Amino acid sequence: MPGSLLGNIVPRVEDPDLVRGRTTFVDNQRLEGTAHAVFVRSPFAHARVTAIDTSEAERAPGVLGVFTAASFGDDPVPAFAEVNPKVHRTALATDKVRFVGDPVALVVAETRALAVDAAELVDVDYDDLPAVADMEAALAPDAPLQFEELGSNIAASRVDQSGADPLAGAAHVVRLRIENQRIATAPMEGHAVLARPTAGPDGEGLTVWLATQQPHLSRDLIARFTGLAKEQVRVIAPHVGGAFGGKAGIIPDHAAVIAAARALGRPVAWTETRSEAMLSMHGRGQVQYAELGLDAEGRFTGLRARVVGDCGAYAGFGGALALGPTYLMSQGPYVIPAISYDGIAALTNTAPVGAFRGAGRPEAAALLERLVDLAADELGLAPEEIRRRNLIPPDAFPYRTLTGATYDVADFDLPLREALRIADVEAARAEQRRRRDAGEVRQLGIGIAVYVEITGFGGSEFGSLHVHQDGTATLMAGTSGHGQGHATSFSMIVADKLGIPMEDLTYIQSDTGLVRSGGGTGGSRSLQLGGSAVGQAADEVLVKALDVAARMLEADPADIELVDGTFGVRGVVGTGVGWRELAAWAHEHDGGLGSDTDFTQQGATFPFGAHVSIVEVDTDTGLVTPLRHIAVDDCGRVLNPLVVAGQQHGGAVQGISQALWEQFVYDAEGTPLTSTFADYAMPTAADTISLEASSTETPTDLNPLGAKGIGESATIGSTPAVQNAVVDALSHLGVRHVDMPCTPERVWRAIADAADGGQQLWREPPEAFGRLPRGGDGEPPAAAEI
Repeated sequence: MPGSLLGNIVPRVEDPDLVRGRTTFVDNQRLEGTAHAVFVRSPFAHARVTAIDTSEAERAPGVLGVFTAASFGDDPVPAFAEVNPKVHRTALATDKVRFVGDPVALVVAETRALAVDAAELVDVDYDDLPAVADMEAALAPDAPLQFEELGSNIAASRVDQSGADPLAGAAHVVRLRIENQRIATAPMEGHAVLARPTAGPDGEGLTVWLATQQPHLSRDLIARFTGLAKEQVRVIAPHVGGAFGGKAGIIPDHAAVIAAARALGRPVAWTETRSEAMLSMHGRGQVQYAELGLDAEGRFTGLRARVVGDCGAYAGFGGALALGPTYLMSQGPYVIPAISYDGIAALTNTAPVGAFRGAGRPEAAALLERLVDLAADELGLAPEEIRRRNLIPPDAFPYRTLTGATYDVADFDLPLREALRIADVEAARAEQRRRRDAGEVRQLGIGIAVYVEITGFGGSEFGSLHVHQDGTATLMAGTSGHGQGHATSFSMIVADKLGIPMEDLTYIQSDTGLVRSGGGTGGSRSLQLGGSAVGQAADEVLVKALDVAARMLEADPADIELVDGTFGVRGVVGTGVGWRELAAWAHEHDGGLGSDTDFTQQGATFPFGAHVSIVEVDTDTGLVTPLRHIAVDDCGRVLNPLVVAGQQHGGAVQGISQALWEQFVYDAEGTPLTSTFADYAMPTAADTISLEASSTETPTDLNPLGAKGIGESATIGSTPAVQNAVVDALSHLGVRHVDMPCTPERVWRAIADAADGGQQLWREPPEAFGRLPRGGDGEPPAAAEI
């Protein structure tokens, strides 16, 4: 709106402290008497623990305690999401270890160096057991079992009970086996915790500084683990160096450090090494067997998907994302008359899999967009044309999908038109034809992806605003920023509504001792829920302030207006009071001026967009070089274009990186082969390109801001666009698919296979799908919404 602060570029207020090193992370916390913890971890992927000798470590200099599972008992550590109630983890491994890096002991000493030395003295006897690291191999009837009592490595499943064939009557059917590879979350800051036992008139307590996305959830889980009341536990998340879904709730390592601190009665700190972090946070990890039916005109008639999700060890909830969000979003932005979807969450002897930016939704988009491109190739249609023939039309919203999502509002062709325009796709295709006709080694590929995703997930969030006696104000929200720009965005909302300058606003978050409640940050929920809650608090403060001003000016509250931070009587020149004067009066006569509130959103929102990728592929070496990436994302109303563009850039780079470079690899025995940055292909600034990011705006009516999520959108659109571009560059050579990451070796082999008689795109899914129970409800446990 004219004159509004919202919709304009406002520099981020968080950045000066971060850039100048004036902020604090968990590892910077310094408490008197803090001891340091180091874990002893299993070198085996699967083994029985037969004995642990801690005697020599206990006698080492500076050692305060050496803890094993016997020290802490076998109570389960409450998890962020439970995939199977029969599968749980304790703070330290008990009878068995189930992945390389599984913690079996904890050494606490006066310094970290002394703890490292003592940890080397802990002697653990293992009986090595057969391991299975591949999610499909884990489904074989004779595969080694993680939990014998389950009788299989299936932690959970989703089964189509309809019995209908979604491909019946299709004029064309395209089939693909697609790998959506496991990747390391790899935030700049790994897991970190500092636990300090406290005591007071109300008894024992606990303060925990934690690198987390969800302080209040973490507090609740810690209270359950320790048996303390929630009121006795305070969780503080200072600045957090990235999370991307990997820092949801608490992990057993946190629980072990907290238990050690309580046992010793003094603060204990632990921060992951980079090597530990590479083994503690993984995401993605699906194998998708997908089939798409089409009629003679290229309109979709049905989709069948059978998807295996890799839980890793201990039923990591990331494996169940195949049963929840991937299933929910498997219809994408298209009209698909029939869908059959079966899913298995498989246990393997690898690090537990959790969420990574998008958490199940990028996997759904990748499945669909590869199938759609394959279908376009089969029918001789342009990629954008086959999509337009099948997109849900703008007048169909709200739209209920076959998988149970209700899309709020969208025009899926809007960002597609814009992305194609910016990319000048026809000119790029002309250059592609020229290179092909000339037989050049470096071929050009143009990839398109259209997506829709789910954000917010509905529910409530806390917002607070209190104006101080001097006219400055403090605002709070129950979200928990770790780089997204909450302080900037939420302050903009208050400044726009109340006219209080942003420099007079203080933002408080991520402290359960100060912020009453909160859902934390995940699922791109922050602006639509937290921002709306802060805006609601500002509205409530404004109503109170108008009443105060009316009393001060001896006028009817209906005649009071707020203009540029000054309250005056409408139509009367020369009267007015500013926030400083009004706040002082309110504190003197009313005891203060503020509001604590909760905003509730009825349902999720569904951002959407289109990405175009242009790449160059060296057909001699297989090397893929990104040339351009155009991202047009629609997150509803754009509050601050600078913040939105930052999320687009970060998300797109991570998506491009999955398409081309990143993959966490294990050998057949479960030994990690890519556990350092020397082996894991994490791109640097030199590997990326300048992104062309823009937005269309289709506001939702589910919240007063009209906002949808943006934090994960570009990750969803970018990955399949790049993968499609790589295949497109090679399609004239007979290449029809390249699994991610599209490394030089994989690209080179795809070219060789195509020249040698064609690629194998399909094989039948694991036999375990045929053994899934049909005729029951077939519903999986609730999957995580990250």
